[in-house]
Amino acid sequence: MVREKIAVSTRTRQWKCVESRTDSKRLYYGRFILSPLMKGQADTIGIAMRRALLGEIEGTCITRVKSEKVPHEYSTIAGIQESVHEILMNLKEIVLRSNLYGTCDAYICVRGPGYVTAKDIALPPYVEIIDNTQHIASLTESIDLCIGLQIERNGGYLIKTPHTSQDGSYPIDAVFMPVRNANHSIHSYGNGNEKQEILFLEIWTNGSLTPKEALHEASRNLIELFIPFLYMEGENSHFENNQHMVPLSPFTFHDKLAKLIKNKKAIALKSIFIDQLELPPRIYNFLKRSNIYTLFDLLNNTQEDLMKIEDFHLEDVKQILVILENEKGNFFIEK
Repeated sequence: MVREKIAVSTRTRQWKCVESRTDSKRLYYGRFILSPLMKGQADTIGIAMRRALLGEIEGTCITRVKSEKVPHEYSTIAGIQESVHEILMNLKEIVLRSNLYGTCDAYICVRGPGYVTAKDIALPPYVEIIDNTQHIASLTESIDLCIGLQIERNGGYLIKTPHTSQDGSYPIDAVFMPVRNANHSIHSYGNGNEKQEILFLEIWTNGSLTPKEALHEASRNLIELFIPFLYMEGENSHFENNQHMVPLSPFTFHDKLAKLIKNKKAIALKSIFIDQLELPPRIYNFLKRSNIYTLFDLLNNTQEDLMKIEDFHLEDVKQILVILENEKGNFFIEK
C-alpha cells in the first residue's frame, strides 16, 4: 500500500494520488485529491467523474460459449463435477484486459482428470487474464473438455436473452465496467470569500486497469463530451458546405506506405492498432466507427476520405498528421 501526506496547493490546481493499494488480483483501490477549487466546483467535478468512471470506461468479458456436445444450458456432462450452467457462471467471473476492438475467439481444450482454471484458456496475444487461478470446472474422469469462447470489449453491461440453442452456442451475461465502485467527498477550508474546497475521489477497480488508469480514461472521455461546444455553429456549417477550407498537404505517409509495402520494410502495419498512436478519444472513436482499426487502414485513407467522416473536422486531420510525424520512427524502418 502506498499512502502520501496531503499537501494542498494554494495556487495551481492539480490532481494527486494520496493512497494506492492492491487488495487482491481482482480488487485495486486508489484515492485521489484535486485542489484548490472554488465553492461548488468540487461537487460538480465529483459527480461527473463518478458517472464517467462507472459508465464510460470499456472492459473485456467472455460473452458466449460454444460446445456441440452440450444439449442445453442446464444439462450435465458425464465426468464433469459442475453443471453446464455452473461452468458458464465460472467463466463469467474471469477478468480480462485487452486492446481488442469488437470480438475475438478463444478456446479451452483440456483432458481430465484434473481442475480446469483460467490459465487453460488459449487466448490471442492482445488479451490478458488478470487472475489465472479462477476455477472453471473439475474433471473427475479421463475425458476431454473442449469449448469455444467469444470475447468482447464493450461498455456498460450485456444481459443475455433466453433462447434454445441450435448450434451449441450459449450467451453469458457480461459486466464490462472495470470500475467496481467510485465515491467522492469534499473538504472545505478558509473563511468567507476565500473559502476553498478539496475534492477526494476513491476508485475501486477489478484489476483489469489501475485506479489511476481509470481516472485518466474517464477524464479523457469527459473532455471529449465537451469538445463539440468548442466549435462555433458557423464554423461547422463551413465544414459541412466545404467552404473556406484551409489548404492542407496530403498525407506525407501515403506514398511512403506504398514503397514500404513494396520493399517489405513495413513492420506488420496491419497488426499495429490505432490506439498505439496516442490519438485523442474523439478521433479514435470516429476512426473506429469508420472501420479504421490499424495503422495500415489509416494510411490507406487520404485527407478527403477522412473529411467525409461525419462530424470530423479539419483540425482532427491536422492532429493525425502531427501524431504520425512524431511516431514515424516507431513504425517505419528505413535503409
